Order: sequence, then C-alpha cells, then structure tokens
Amino acid sequence: MTSFYTSLSGLRNAETDLGVVAHNIANAETTGFKKSSVEFADIVSNGSSGDPRMTRGIGSTVTSINQDFSLGAVEQTGRSLDVAIDGDGFFATRNEESGDIKYSRNGNFQLDGAGFVTDFSDKRLQIFETDANGAVTDPNTTVDAQIPPVNAAGSELSGVTVEVTGMVRAAYADGSTADVGRVALANFLSPNGLRAVGGSKWEATGVSGQASFGVPGVGQFGEMRSGALERSNVNLAEEMVGLITAQRNFQANAKAIDTASQLSQTIINLRS
Repeated sequence: MTSFYTSLSGLRNAETDLGVVAHNIANAETTGFKKSSVEFADIVSNGSSGDPRMTRGIGSTVTSINQDFSLGAVEQTGRSLDVAIDGDGFFATRNEESGDIKYSRNGNFQLDGAGFVTDFSDKRLQIFETDANGAVTDPNTTVDAQIPPVNAAGSELSGVTVEVTGMVRAAYADGSTADVGRVALANFLSPNGLRAVGGSKWEATGVSGQASFGVPGVGQFGEMRSGALERSNVNLAEEMVGLITAQRNFQANAKAIDTASQLSQTIINLRS
C-alpha cells in the first residue's frame, strides 16, 4: 500500500530532523559552532498528462540541511590570543604538510615551538604581510603568522596582541614592539555551500565559491575582538522545542503506519 511508503518517508525525515537537532544540542558549548536546520519538500505522483485535480501526495523528502552563520555570543576570556570576529568573515588556517586551507570561526590560537600562531589542531593562522605603515603589501597573498621569539636586539618575546584592525603585534622584554602582519579574513558568496569537516572548520566547495580575502573592519569583514571567543549560536530553548516537534512527527508517522497495517489486516481477514 502506498500509505506505508508515504509514512516511511515521514519517519526517515523525522529521524534526520532528530539527528540534526541532537547534533546542535551536543555542540551548544562548542566554540565557533554554527547550528543547522532541516528543510523538507513534498513528493507528488502526477504526470504531465495527468489531471491536476487528481494529484496525490506520496510523502516528503529532505531538500537540504542549512547552516546558520549568525553571530554567537562573544565571551571574554582575557587571553590575548583568543580572538573573536565581530561580524562576517572566517579565520583561514593552513595545513603545513598539505597546504590545504580550512576556515573557522574559532579564534582560540596559541604559539607553537617555532613561533607560528596555530589553532588547536596545529593549523597555521593566515595573515597579510604589511609595510612600515601597517598597510597590506599584497592583498592577494596570505602567509603563515609567525612571531619571532627574539627581536633584533636579542630581547625575548613577552607578549602578543591582536588589535581591532587585525594587526598582530609582538612585544619584547626591552619594551619594543614589532608588527607581524594583519589577520586575513575570508568570506564567501554562498556560505551555506561550505562543507563542514569537523572541529568547527569548513572547506570551500563549488557551491560556496572561492574565498575572497580582506582585512578586519573593512567592507563586509567584521572587526577583531582580542581576549574573547565566539560561542556556539545554538539556542537550547529553541532546540528543545525542535526536539519535541521532531519526536511528535516521528510518533505521528509511526501511528500512520500502524493504522495502515490494521487496515491491511482487516482487508485480509474479509475472506475468512
């Protein structure tokens, strides 16, 4: 009976919805995480020559799982290499071995043994090189952010700061400072086309388009907030409502299958 398959599609969709909501809830405290939602569409059975007044629905299907890139709450940490983007844009991080670049909203960075600014998975933050006036020398090229452990005078590094404009500045024990470069932010024509790869990271696809780079606070790019991190944009109250809704949808479709089964059994029993 068609009703079995119609309700089965509803069960599968409700299961997908439950999975997405559960994933959102599981990442409610994940730094830089962006929640997702499921979009559905109906399926009908009707040919081009069929009577439109006799069109019958035969279930539903998942059309897309959309990511919501709205800004999450910005939480102060007081740590200089914790950086949040107040607005649009993504941090770009490069894999030293493969050269692949991934994009993230998680600005939890640290220095490795060679002075490179890296994320928790040892991917190197990308910056623009600047001249003596702080202007970007080549907006089409990004480089790994590296902080010299000692300056020309032999003084050791005492701290690193990231300004609102994205300028990365190193401070040394003798009181001198040195500009390292400006954080390179990436943006996309269609952010929803980015492929999530885990670890609060995304990679570009043909749907998202190639990354366009710029500096913080200019044009479409947000400013830097040093000493802060962007939290997940998951709203637990909304997700709990979504969880209840998905559960009820699952139960309703299961009940429809049970009713269809009882009807089939009744028809089979007519012979006896």
